Amino acid sequence: MSAAVPTDDPLVRERSHLSASRAALRAMREEVEALDIKDVTANWVNSIVLERQIEDRVKALADLAHTPLFFGRLDYLPPTQQGQRFYIGRRHVHDAHGDPMVIDWRAPVSQPYYQASKKDPRDVGLRRRFGYTGGELTAYEDEHLSDPSAETFSGSAEGSRTSKLLQTEIERPRVGPMRDIVATIQPEQDEIVRAGLSGTVCVQGGPGTGKTAVGLHRVAYLLYAHRERLARTGTLVIGPNRSFLHYIEQVLPALGELEVKQATVDDLVAHVEVRGADGAPTAVVKGDARMAEVLRRAVRSHVKLPTEPLMVVRGSRRWRVPAYELEEIVRELTARDIRYGAAREALPQRIAHAVLVRMEQAGEAPDDRVQDAVARNTAVKAVVKECWPQIDPPKLVLRLLSDPEFLAEHADGVLSDEEQKLLLWAKPARSVKTAKWSAADAVLIDEATDLVERTHSLGHVVLDEAQDLSPMQYRAVGRRCTTGSATVLGDLAQGTTPWATRSWESALAHLGKPEARVEELTAGFRVPSEVIAYASRLLPHMAPGLAPVESVRENPGAFEIREAAGPSEAAVVAACADALRHEGSIGLIAADARIAPLAEALEAAGMPYLSPGEETTAESRLTLVPASLAKGLEYDYVVLDEPAAVVDGEPDERTGLRRLYVALTRAVSGLTVVHAAPLPAQLATAPA
Repeated sequence: MSAAVPTDDPLVRERSHLSASRAALRAMREEVEALDIKDVTANWVNSIVLERQIEDRVKALADLAHTPLFFGRLDYLPPTQQGQRFYIGRRHVHDAHGDPMVIDWRAPVSQPYYQASKKDPRDVGLRRRFGYTGGELTAYEDEHLSDPSAETFSGSAEGSRTSKLLQTEIERPRVGPMRDIVATIQPEQDEIVRAGLSGTVCVQGGPGTGKTAVGLHRVAYLLYAHRERLARTGTLVIGPNRSFLHYIEQVLPALGELEVKQATVDDLVAHVEVRGADGAPTAVVKGDARMAEVLRRAVRSHVKLPTEPLMVVRGSRRWRVPAYELEEIVRELTARDIRYGAAREALPQRIAHAVLVRMEQAGEAPDDRVQDAVARNTAVKAVVKECWPQIDPPKLVLRLLSDPEFLAEHADGVLSDEEQKLLLWAKPARSVKTAKWSAADAVLIDEATDLVERTHSLGHVVLDEAQDLSPMQYRAVGRRCTTGSATVLGDLAQGTTPWATRSWESALAHLGKPEARVEELTAGFRVPSEVIAYASRLLPHMAPGLAPVESVRENPGAFEIREAAGPSEAAVVAACADALRHEGSIGLIAADARIAPLAEALEAAGMPYLSPGEETTAESRLTLVPASLAKGLEYDYVVLDEPAAVVDGEPDERTGLRRLYVALTRAVSGLTVVHAAPLPAQLATAPA
């Protein structure tokens, strides 16, 4: 609740509350820093754990200078919430008496800030949004939700009554890593953010619809609402590459969440060193879900039925288990279809139980210790080794890719002869260490590893840019959340791999979450209207039937096509120089093969540039981006070099057009297309 300040100027009152809130946050942090735990811990282990918790709490209470402590205010109508006034911010702040000065945006009382409207005011009389410049509160905007006739009122330090703070926040120049959207979450986004933990949600969203931010804010919300549960089970954010993860890594810490891990799919399946690469046809077969059945057969082929009886010697007694009974035990374990390793561990106990039955029939009274001793008996171990040998998953996959007969045996009726030929290495490796494993091979090894030993499941997984995953990669991710839930984010139109997802229904089935609900975001908040309209010309040719994004931006953005008279390098450098006259980040996106000559041109012009993953600063704002790494990134101004080269750089036209679509939609404020070669024909006309 707000503190009373005797002034008629709303900005002065709000700035006073901001100052008081910052002082209260500082006091909360100092209180934690002053905690003395010497006399409250039972041992050194507890002491270390508690010290770490205190350190994390201090970090979570940090007051970031250029991050507004609160961004909105709700005035409830009496008697609702006793007519109280709540300031909505990134974290909870209370005064010395414990009274709230800022309410966490994730709290139930904050939800009307995102959901209330004049049609459904939710007992809110006034919603106030705040505008900031360099961390200083400079403007506000009021919406009288309970009065249908009232217009939105805006005020600022300059006295303007036309401030549109949401639009300003969306269009604020981007320098540095991705920032949160907590102040601008829209109702349809908020519904997804606050969806329950038990269910999996898939978000289909075109460029600039905020799907990545929605996924990250959903993690923050779930950690707030289910902190103890997720602290035990863990959360994970999976992105397409390291550059992308570096770009988004500051969003959750800015929301006070410090413990969420990030990884790529390649990180998850890093059982071997990846040193090779597959051609597209081979990678498609290796990523096909049918490979799971081939691997399952190959694993189970190691099980052999016993042909000899077992003789266990204990002291002066001998206990015989006939071959047919051993066979029944092995068949029963095989029929249960449990993990290979779990069955192998159960087998000696089952055999030992059969021996104990004979001991009891002979009048003895064996206990569990005797059963364990029998299970460790040399003869029993020999039967287990013969019938259920240990499996090394990398060696198993190595044999499948090297031995035509072994592959044919287990791929019979699953893969065609042509597909099997694609899988076989031209020059088989001698060992696991010398093999030139590909990324797709690592996924196969992960599948085989899970067939042997169950993969640990997390409480919640966020999978971004999911449209580019193969069915086998979906299975690898799904194994990490078998007992948890997932948030799947992607855009079918931006699939740029030969195995890209064609439907979310099939993708979610491979993930192991067929019951997941699919939500679609179609309102574009990032990409200017003229830019998204131009990029949408490609949709009928690469994703027919998919609805184009509708930009809600009032600013159409700067959009220009420049045709170079000769080689385009000089024109590209000039376009970058023009873009650098604007405030914010600049991205020069080009086909991968064009990066080297463009780098030389920039260096010759004395124009410094960064690589993807390197953080932009006020001094270094230009990033040279290969088209293959552009997905998920955003820049205030984009210069796109030679669209035709982007298309030609992919193995097929459909993938090339999708890569171009991604490159065209990275801009927030302006796009300049530079070309010497003719533009792709698909850009010539707008869709009907």
